[in-house]
Amino acid sequence: MSALTAAARSTAGPARPRGSRWSDRLLRAYVWLVVAWLLLPIAVMIVFGFNDTRSKSNVSWQGFTLKWWGRLDEYPDLVTAVLNSLLIAALSVLVTTVLGTLMGLALGRHRFRGQGATNLVMFAAISSPELVMGASLLSLFISAGVQTGFATVVVAHVLFSLSFVAITVRARVLGLDPSIEEAARDLGASAWTTFWRITFPMILPGVVAGALLAFALSIDDFVITQFTSGATQTFPLWIWGATRIGVPPQVNIIGTLIFAAGVVVAVVNAVTARRRP
Repeated sequence: MSALTAAARSTAGPARPRGSRWSDRLLRAYVWLVVAWLLLPIAVMIVFGFNDTRSKSNVSWQGFTLKWWGRLDEYPDLVTAVLNSLLIAALSVLVTTVLGTLMGLALGRHRFRGQGATNLVMFAAISSPELVMGASLLSLFISAGVQTGFATVVVAHVLFSLSFVAITVRARVLGLDPSIEEAARDLGASAWTTFWRITFPMILPGVVAGALLAFALSIDDFVITQFTSGATQTFPLWIWGATRIGVPPQVNIIGTLIFAAGVVVAVVNAVTARRRP
């Protein structure tokens, strides 16, 4: 019995010190506290979508109700603002994903004159404050004589999201094995066939991640949209205007639906990536 016990201990490896186990527990507890802190505002938003408020301000709990879920069209301006946000996000993601993917491929695969300056400009666009970018875009549109509105918001969202998509795709391209594409060309595949059958499936996770990031940035943006929107109203701008008289529970419900859609997309993307060989 003693020989078996000694063999089991030697197989299991040395026992971890008691202090190490306590540090692991404290680290896990800290991580869960941070996650709970980040999710607390979202939980409050979801809960107050069921608040049976009887005033214009939805800030104190007055009872549970489902009636607001059937009154999403009670504020036509709110519905229009949400549709504007979704349409702007869809158009900007479509343009940004195409251009950002091509830029990411070029930056990750080729070496050319001015590549360092291009990387500097992209990282500067990411790190610059939204106030600076919004003011500069407004000055550009005014100088060019362009009337601000729906189209200028789409252009602005494409410009500030493009760097995020390009850098995400570039990181994916840098991790690819070029010998796989070379093997496809050696077997007779054309450049177009190699791209669609070999390269694009390998960079697809990066493309999807960049597109989701661009969508989240677009539908959430307030500062740049405020500078370039003109008479067009988006969901964040409507909420900002409604805070003067009181935010209705419908705003919480729409925010809950957007959050739920994002969670579903993230889960589907994670499951698909895990099943991918």
